[in-house]
Amino acid sequence: MKITTYNVENLFDLGKGHRYKEYKTNGKSLWNTKHYKIKLQNIAKVIKEINADVIALQEIGSLQALKDLRRELKKQGLYYKYFSITNKKPTTIKVAILSKIPFVYSKDLSVTSSFQYRNILETKFRIEGKELYIFTNHWKAKSGPESMRIISAKVLRKRIQSIGEDKNIILLGDFNSDYEEYIKFKRKRKHNDTHGKTGINHILKTLEKNDKSFYNLWYDANEEKRYSYIFRGKKEALDNIIVSPSLLHPHAVSYVKKSIHNFDKNYLFKKKKIYRWQMSYGRVKKHKGKGYSDHLAVSAKFIIE
Repeated sequence: MKITTYNVENLFDLGKGHRYKEYKTNGKSLWNTKHYKIKLQNIAKVIKEINADVIALQEIGSLQALKDLRRELKKQGLYYKYFSITNKKPTTIKVAILSKIPFVYSKDLSVTSSFQYRNILETKFRIEGKELYIFTNHWKAKSGPESMRIISAKVLRKRIQSIGEDKNIILLGDFNSDYEEYIKFKRKRKHNDTHGKTGINHILKTLEKNDKSFYNLWYDANEEKRYSYIFRGKKEALDNIIVSPSLLHPHAVSYVKKSIHNFDKNYLFKKKKIYRWQMSYGRVKKHKGKGYSDHLAVSAKFIIE
């Protein structure tokens, strides 16, 4: 069973919902039917090639955008019968899930009432009698300090504890945090407002690199491949897949060792940059109708016994 996370970069539909000005439908930035169709086709191309059984998505603008992507995928030959989105709070962008496998339920996990925080999507599966929980995240961007990401981490941690840390649990998505954030953010005053404490490492307890605590699968990949984003020429691992200890032992559901990888096909790069959705940066930003996303997808495989 392949499970993937992918930040698709601002997939907005053509409705009149709240959005960034460069995504105003038929406005000066040229967000229109033509460019929307190209964006859907390009993102669907990536997802089809990955062909995951379950894919967690970030930066989906609306339920309509999710349905349109699903429809485009079906056109390209990949059908996801089951889908869900965090729709209880009208944030500009949301997280969602597409699945070939039926789930027991999928619901919003509320972080705060503030629009600065995106809800987490909790999805429970029962596959051949085995339970599996998947939490899709999109934490506060690096424009905000670590204290804001800790708020999301604490809500997630509390929910994990109520389910039971011994259960089969996968935490994935765009955490806007490196697998070793506690090292990398220390000297950044803008981010380190928490005296060295991080959401991903300290609150989710991924500091121990063993099978007795929650484990970030990036440690299972070759170091040069541990990235999903490139910022000013520097590779970063903002997108993570983190698993509970039970998934590291061969039993009902288990992680396939060394199977984590980013989807780094040549067409997703332009020179040494990720070939993100292209905009012209004049006085008014304009869509060029080419490119994909500013993130790479990250996948891992699991066995159901």
